[in-house]
Amino acid sequence: MFSNHLSRRRATILAVSAAVAVGQLAMSSPASAKPAPTPAPSLTAPEAAVLPADTRFYTPRPDPGAQQQIADLQRQGRSTDAALIEAVIETPQAVWFTGGTPKEVQKEVHRTVTQARAHKTVPTLVAYNVPGRDCSQYSSGGAADDAAYRAWADGFAAGLAKAGTVTVVIEPDGLPLMPGDCPEGTYDGQFVPTDEGRLADIRYIGEAIERVNPAALVYLDAGHTGWHNVASIADRLQDAGVEQFQGFSLNTSNYQYTANLTQYGTWISQCLAVLPDDYTHEVDPDPCPNQYWNGGPANGYQGVALDPMLEWSDTATDPAANTLGINQRFDALLGDTVPTEHFVIDTSRNGQGPWEPAADAGYPDPQTWCNPPARGLGARPQAQPDADFPLLDAYLWVKTPGQSDGECNRGITGSTTDPEWGGITDPAAGAWFPEQALELAQLAVPALR
Repeated sequence: MFSNHLSRRRATILAVSAAVAVGQLAMSSPASAKPAPTPAPSLTAPEAAVLPADTRFYTPRPDPGAQQQIADLQRQGRSTDAALIEAVIETPQAVWFTGGTPKEVQKEVHRTVTQARAHKTVPTLVAYNVPGRDCSQYSSGGAADDAAYRAWADGFAAGLAKAGTVTVVIEPDGLPLMPGDCPEGTYDGQFVPTDEGRLADIRYIGEAIERVNPAALVYLDAGHTGWHNVASIADRLQDAGVEQFQGFSLNTSNYQYTANLTQYGTWISQCLAVLPDDYTHEVDPDPCPNQYWNGGPANGYQGVALDPMLEWSDTATDPAANTLGINQRFDALLGDTVPTEHFVIDTSRNGQGPWEPAADAGYPDPQTWCNPPARGLGARPQAQPDADFPLLDAYLWVKTPGQSDGECNRGITGSTTDPEWGGITDPAAGAWFPEQALELAQLAVPALR
């Protein structure tokens, strides 16, 4: 069970104490803050469920804003730029379900999977309606309470009946950003979500999906490399019953490097394989190596925190990018134990990796996750993309590239404009952002055209 502690939304954690980094006993929270034990799982993940390497993923109807942008660019004689946006919307990507009544969401889910089957493709669906989502920030909203959410979850699951293979990402940021992580007063005057309720809600919708459609591949969202350490997020996944699902998703709507996420996902799965059932992060000693200290036999246990601005590997010459020590320690920790939890990576916008502002920007909160400039599309959706990492099921475009992260102001009190985009007011979260869409396409890695 995890213990509550305040964390910054999607923040890149660049400094941690050596004691936490090497897995020593961290400060503990009161026992009363821990969620109640969850019942033993009643379902199991699909046996050896693996998407074939030649899987064709579903391409949904494009955002109307994208279609308008293409028309505008063509009218301006900018055919090359118009072709880039066309390439974006022709790439398979997820369909998000963020509200509505149980009947409405059932109808929309059924429509999506029916269209996907007609095209002989595998759809990716995102359930994003948990109560108190996003700490009531840019993507606030969600069901009115836990009971309303579970009714909605039943509707979502019912829409998947007889749908065959589908991939489902459950509640982006739902586990990395729990109600107990939100600032005090976040939910004043409204239903107050709890960590216990959040865990139960996420488990509930996953189980509901698997009961209706055992072929569904369910992934619980687990944040990214610049956020929780390995054991911290593994603890939350374990409490949410990840062992009965296909696995977890990484980097949803974020920008972290694919190479780093691939290592991180593997480490999380390895950690889950050895994590005690009653483990409580920040109370019990951290049993798993993590990205915030890379010491090991390879470097004489002289470790440093891995730098998220670099691409990590076992052969990196920069000590802040070398993962060999961590992998050696996991090898020793695992012995004959075989990790089983699979994962997917959102590569929709990570072609250029994460962003950090200029040293002299002086932003109170740079909001590195929020419409960062000079980013690019990442690898196209693909099943079994890396034979060296068999637990990695797929690259997916989970976030719709071109849709805004929110009205970013870089933490400037009283401001409603974004200095990184020329002082404009960014579109609201989920609205089409033409300038960002075009830049993502122009800076794609690999290139779109």
